Amino acid sequence: MSPSIRARLLRRPEIRAIPSPRLTVPLACFLGVFAAYAVGVFTIAGGAVFLAGDAAAVGVVAAAALAYRRGGLAVAWVTVYASLLGYSADHYLLGLSGRSLGERLVAFLGVDGLVFVGIEALVLGTLAWVAGTVAARIVGSVREA
Repeated sequence: MSPSIRARLLRRPEIRAIPSPRLTVPLACFLGVFAAYAVGVFTIAGGAVFLAGDAAAVGVVAAAALAYRRGGLAVAWVTVYASLLGYSADHYLLGLSGRSLGERLVAFLGVDGLVFVGIEALVLGTLAWVAGTVAARIVGSVREA
């Protein structure tokens, strides 16, 4: 029997005493990517940036790991979105030094940029979720054999 759409997106919540990785991993991705770009660990070579490669890689790996641990599709989307948003936060909040804080916040929270990052997150998060889910099924079938 195939799981419902709701089950695929959210999966079944588990009661835990420690914070769920589904909540902490996206926050850690955002903060980690933001800090990595801020201190120069991750860099952009220049030119027109349509996809921040390092941020996308962090988000995809984290989303695939969560999918491997039976995280839902929405969790993968949020994780990749958080990573890409970490780059955007660095670019707009720290990279536009000639503007006031208000102007930088308005640029960071601009709907067009947030939607563009969201579309990237939908595509990359879906691919990461598929990869993690397929890997989990392969490992599960190998363990059963």
